Order: sequence, then C-alpha cells, then structure tokens
Amino acid sequence: MQILGRSDRIDLPGLGLEDIQAKIDTGAYTSSLHCLKAEVTDGNLEFILLDEEHPEFTGIKYTFKKFEQREIKNSFGEAELRFVIKTKVKILNHIIKAEFSLSNRGNLKFPVLLGRKILRHRFIIDVTKKDISFIHKQITKEKPSQEQS
Repeated sequence: MQILGRSDRIDLPGLGLEDIQAKIDTGAYTSSLHCLKAEVTDGNLEFILLDEEHPEFTGIKYTFKKFEQREIKNSFGEAELRFVIKTKVKILNHIIKAEFSLSNRGNLKFPVLLGRKILRHRFIIDVTKKDISFIHKQITKEKPSQEQS
C-alpha cells in the first residue's frame, strides 16, 4: 500500500479535470464532488462542477445516463438525498473507478472529498503529509534527460 497525506491534488480524467484539490477524509465513507446544481433532464443527469469563483471552473455541463440518487449522511450526520455518479480518479499511479456524490462544497476549502471507500486496501493515510500524489506527478514530469553532451 502507498501513503497519502491529509490532502492532495488528484486528476479526474473522465471529467477532464487535473490537479484538483482533494481532502482525504477517513471519517467519510463516500467521496464527494462540489456541484452547485444538478438536475435530471429527459432521464439524464446534467450538472456543472465547481462554481465560477473556483480556479479550475470550466463551465462544462456534464451529462450522465447512468447515475443513482441515494441518501448520504453529511458531516453533521444528517441524511441528504444526493445524486451519485461513477467516474475515474487518478491518485499516484492508481486509476480507480469510483463513486462520487454531488454536493455543494462551496463553503469548504476542498472541492473534492475522498472517503474510505476509495482509500481502503489501497492507501495508508499519514496526516502529517500532504500533496504526495501531486509531488510524485511533478517529479515524474520533470525527470532530467539521461543524455550527456
């Protein structure tokens, strides 16, 4: 198993998002994405991620044919009815097909929350560290050429 810190920057390749801030939350079971508005139109779920103030905001409207709606407990222990989608998340060298609930995280520091369901049997969490996946990605990109003059 690999180590992750308390937060990181991850990629969501299925949604075209890279280096988006994520909070690692072992207290949460389900992972969550920041979404202000989601609605079902003609049987499809349509939503826009993040909000206009967020630096990674694209304004892209996503459409999912496959989705669920289920009750998920928020951080206060209250059940909320949320849309749930499946998409890929890239953390370190892992590409994981994962479930994300859509919720308004606008008043929170991190637009993505990674819960236990994604983390278990894959990662150990060291709360003294952060951005391990992002740093690894940067190092991999910047490896010096082995050619000599």
